[in-house]
Amino acid sequence: MLKQRLLTIAVLLPLFVWCVLALPTKYFALCLALMVLVGAWEWAGLIGLTGRGERLAYLVIVGAVLGGAAWSVSIPWLRQSVLTGAVVWWCVAMVWIRRYNHDPHGFPRSLQPDPARNFPPRGLFGMLGVVVLAPAWLGLVILHGNAFAGGHLVLLLMLLVWGADSGAYAAGRLWGRTKLAPEVSPGKSWEGVYGGLAVAMLMALGSGLWFGLDWRALVTLTLLGIVTVLFSIIGDLFESMIKRLAGVKDSGRLLPGHGGMLDRIDSVTAAAPVFALGLIWQGVVA
Repeated sequence: MLKQRLLTIAVLLPLFVWCVLALPTKYFALCLALMVLVGAWEWAGLIGLTGRGERLAYLVIVGAVLGGAAWSVSIPWLRQSVLTGAVVWWCVAMVWIRRYNHDPHGFPRSLQPDPARNFPPRGLFGMLGVVVLAPAWLGLVILHGNAFAGGHLVLLLMLLVWGADSGAYAAGRLWGRTKLAPEVSPGKSWEGVYGGLAVAMLMALGSGLWFGLDWRALVTLTLLGIVTVLFSIIGDLFESMIKRLAGVKDSGRLLPGHGGMLDRIDSVTAAAPVFALGLIWQGVVA
């Protein structure tokens, strides 16, 4: 399993970095849209859309929403509204995760589950899939299109998320005692969260120094990095909750050793809107 994971990373990581740094924003947005559509296909399967026609129809809906999001990129108030709405949604998701963790059997029933299967209504969670995926795509495209740093802001976001994930894994293995959300993701601990936040702080500080920021901007970037990582944890836990409701371990088998596309982008779905919105409010991204 470890060998498969490392081989997958060795192939995909350089390709992703090349796409971020070498492609114009419109082509980066297209490549990113393909990744989102793969995630949408997996999401459709998780919520019970098992027929090929149903899943293709869901892809059409998600693709149409991405088209609308692409149109909103050029309208500042609209794109900020979309990103703000996404941040509000992830705050709601945190409450849902907490509720599921305290009552994993009662939570699905509280949402009026689909009578055909033990899962909350597919219509509701189908809409939530769009809310999860589309704003993340928009946030990444906005970051990439920034004239100041462009793809470097996308890579900074990824460094924050990946660094925090690695730090959380290491700290959890070494010192993990207090479970974060045992009914949602038993392997995660509060000690892992603290380790991830520590790594994220170092990443943000190092990146800020590399960008040549003054101390005020450096502090602001570090605080934004901490908030971004906290939301990335919510994104990770939310997908874990969906998989538990669906009774599966992974969202798919696309990436050997890693599972599906959603398993790789779950943290980014929550982190990207927060990071993009924070940089817009700071005036870094126009």
